This record gives sequence, C-alpha cells and structure tokens, in this order.
Amino acid sequence: MKLSEISIRRPVFASVMSIAIVLFGVIAFTRLPVREYPDIEPPIISITTLYRGASASVVETEITNVLEEQLATLEGIKTITSSSQDQGSSITVEFELSRDVNEAGNDVRDRVSRIKGRLPREADDPIVAKVDVNAQPIFWIALSSDRHSLLQLSEMAELVLKERVQRLPGVGSVFIGGQRRYAMRVWLDPLRMAAHGIATADVESAIRLANAEIPGGRVEGDRREFAVRTRGELATPSEFADIIVSQSADNSVRLADIAQVEVGAEDDRTIARYNSINAVGLGVVKQSRASTVTVAEEVKRAIPVLAESLPPGMILETAYDSSVFIRDSINEVAETIFIAMFLVVFVVLAFLKSFRATLIPGVAIPISIIGTFAMSYFFGFTMNILTLLALVLAIGLVVDDAIVMLENVYRHMEMGKPRLQAALDGAKEIGFAIVATTVALVAVFVPVAFLTGSVGRLFNEFGMTVAVSVAISGFVALTLTPMLCSRMLRPLHGTSDSWASRSFDRFFELLSRSYDWLLRRVLRYRWWMVAFAIALVAVSVHLFDRLPNE
Repeated sequence: MKLSEISIRRPVFASVMSIAIVLFGVIAFTRLPVREYPDIEPPIISITTLYRGASASVVETEITNVLEEQLATLEGIKTITSSSQDQGSSITVEFELSRDVNEAGNDVRDRVSRIKGRLPREADDPIVAKVDVNAQPIFWIALSSDRHSLLQLSEMAELVLKERVQRLPGVGSVFIGGQRRYAMRVWLDPLRMAAHGIATADVESAIRLANAEIPGGRVEGDRREFAVRTRGELATPSEFADIIVSQSADNSVRLADIAQVEVGAEDDRTIARYNSINAVGLGVVKQSRASTVTVAEEVKRAIPVLAESLPPGMILETAYDSSVFIRDSINEVAETIFIAMFLVVFVVLAFLKSFRATLIPGVAIPISIIGTFAMSYFFGFTMNILTLLALVLAIGLVVDDAIVMLENVYRHMEMGKPRLQAALDGAKEIGFAIVATTVALVAVFVPVAFLTGSVGRLFNEFGMTVAVSVAISGFVALTLTPMLCSRMLRPLHGTSDSWASRSFDRFFELLSRSYDWLLRRVLRYRWWMVAFAIALVAVSVHLFDRLPNE
C-alpha cells in the first residue's frame, strides 16, 4: 500500500504520526471527566405543587388526580408516579428514551397551564422541572458541635460555608440537609382565644397586616426629592407580642394576651445526625460535565481551610464521599488493563521467541489505547467502568493487525530478501487484508452505539471506544509496524537449545501433525461434515429458542 511504502521510506514521518496520536491521547486523558458509569440523562419530568395546611387526602383529590388526568394523555409516557403528602403533591412522569427531554418538559408545562384554574386558589403554582441525575450530592460534609444549637450550625453553614464551597472548581451548588431556619413561633392558647372570641384566621390576618413592608412613595420639593420607606417588618418577640388582634371601643386584645411568642426553628420535624450527634450536612452537587473524582478532591482539600474559620466547638468532617467507590472501581479496571497488556505481550513473546519481534506489535497496544482517549474527549465521553472495560477488550484486538503484518514481512525475509525490501513487499501484499480486517471489526462494534433503550444509552461509549481503538491499531499496523520491521526485525538463525524453545517446538510440531491428520479425514468425508454442520446449526437454533428472555 502507498501509506505503508511512504512510512517505510520516511521513518521519521511514521514515528511523528504515532507520537502525535499518543500526545493528543495524553492531553485528553488529563482532561477527561471521571465517572462510575456513562452520563445518561433520562427524560423524566417532575411536577411539584405546594398546598400549605392541606391534608394528604385533600391534596390527592384537589391536585394530584386533576393533574394526572391531564398528563395521562401525553405522547410517549412510560410511567407516571405520584405522591400526595400533607401540604404538597409530587408527580414524576417518565417518558420513553426516544423523547427529547426539552420537548417533553414543554408538553408537560402546556398541559399544566391549561388546568391552573381548576386547582385551589390557596395552592402555589405547580413547579415543572427536569429531573437531572447529576443534581444529586456527590459529597457530604458534616458540621456538628456539642455546644452549639442546630440553629447556630445552620446559620454558620448558610452564611459562611455554603458560599465558600460553591466557589470551588467544578462545584455546581450546595444543598444543606437538616437545616434549621430562624422563625418567630406563635403558640396560640385555645382557651384564651375562646374567652376573647378570636379565631385562628383573625390572628393570621392581624400578623399579616402588622408585619408588612409597605411602599411609602416619595416626597418631592422644589430642589430635593426624598424616598419614603415605611418600616413595617417586626423583628423581636416583644414587637410581635404587641400586635393588636382585636379592638373594640373599650378593649384591645394583643397577641401576648392569647399566645406565647418566641424565636425558634421554622421547622423542627426533621433532623440530621452524624455519628449519633445532631449535625447539619452540606451536600456538594457537581457541575454536569465536571469530574466526580476531581471535585471531591477539591472539596477534601478545602475542608481543613474551612474548619479554621469556624467558632471553637464546631467540627467539620467528611461524612460521605462517592468518589471513593468510583476511584476504587476505576483503579481495579486499570489494573486489569495492565495485566491484560502483560499477558498479551507474554503470549506474543512465547510464540515469536524474539524480543525484537515482540516489541514491534507490542508498541501498537499503548498507541491504540492512549489514542482512544483523544476520541473520548472530542466526543464528550467520560472515563468510566464501561469505557475502560472496552479498552480491556481492545487490547486483544489491537495487536492482531500488527502481528499479521509482522508475520508477512518475516516470511519475505525468510525468502532471502533484505529487511527494507521484505517490508515493502510484505506490506504491499498484506495491506488490503489488514484494512478489510479493521473495517470488519469496526463494523461489528459501531452498531452498538446505535442501540436504543437503556442498554443502548449505557453501551454507546463502550462500542465507540472499541471501534476507535481498533481503527487506530489498523492505522499503526499500516504505518509504524512495517517501518519498525524494516529497521529492527531480524530472522532467527537456527533454533534455540533452551528447554522452553524445545518444548514450544515439540508442541507446535504435534499440533501441526494433528491438524494435518484431521484435515485429511475431513476432506475425505466432505458430505458428512456438511451434515454435521447443518445439525449443529439446527441444535443451536433450538437451544436459542428455549433460552429465557428478559
């Protein structure tokens, strides 16, 4: 082939092309995000509606059932899951994977907007949002103390820690778990309210009217203008206690007469614990394209610095780190890659019985594997378990083309040709076969990337990774391998007297004689072999039909 001939006559050109592939691969390797599995965004839409003060049965009747009736007629729905709880409704709509998540969201918003008038007036507007699988915390930080309250811990987490953690590279947002917010708690006394003839609605109306920031307008003069601000928001328990709930000609009932007012938590029905101690958790959510491992390392490095800014008695610790499992899984697969690479090189060495000859196809392995990282980066893939498993599979495939080229060049050298001429003739003779083999292997794995459904989404990166690594190996076999053969390959002079060499020679001689005997018998009874093959296919089809499916 022309490409092989150019590579043999221009060895620097062939070397530079392979070095460029490795260079792009190394740069891409340092920038690839690391995940446990490929990034999959399922088309799932959530509808959340708040109805404060309503029971679960009322929420189900007035909100959930009404929304479900409208959503059930949408196209491409796979499942609808709803949950009706006190003060709120939550509906999750999962669409078929073929539906675009943005189009599905627009369809849901359109149906919800049609029935807003049928929902209770007191209920908040439904919130329609895409469910992002990446919006789950990958790292939890526990803030605990044995001398500070949860309100104080929550205030420190909200005002100090949250903002500083969000500024770390790769961090998208920070979720505070077990948070307690300051609020004014009004504990009504039903006996006193009954004595004064006051209902709960009267108290709520009085608080709303008294605790309000009302626009004051402005005062204009000839040469000056002033903005007027009416300070109507109350801040202390005593100010709330002085609110007049009911007033008659001779009597005024204040909030202090019928209730106890104090500063407390807005909601104390939930609690978070870490190591049996009350705590507040900071859940770190990474950006959609950021690496889980890199973000986790940034957060872990920042924890000691953040702890220095806390008051004495507050402790900041790592409660959960999802990158540990990802890192261990990735490292285990990476070890498998090196083991597979060693075994492949060892097998090639055992059969070729020459370090020079083994080095030539062995070079194709790292070039093909490292070069695949560049493709992963440009295609927006991630480094995950499935892509690394694809590389494990590819290690056994990428050496095939190089070995075929090496064997053919060696055969021409055994004919007495010099190395350069043997490389030119061998590459010209076998080049088209290598192209055909490479295209056939690529054609096997590329369709995996076009599978539909969850499995197709999961194995998209797997199929493309194997296909690209095989394609690179074919390119290396046509360029670098014949060039190295023309510079490094030497024919074996005689046979080695080592025990290993003698054992391998005897084994292959026995294998050759056995194959010769079997082939002669098969050719003698051709029609029996055809019948046996047909029977084998029939049995296989029968067994395939009996296999369980899922």
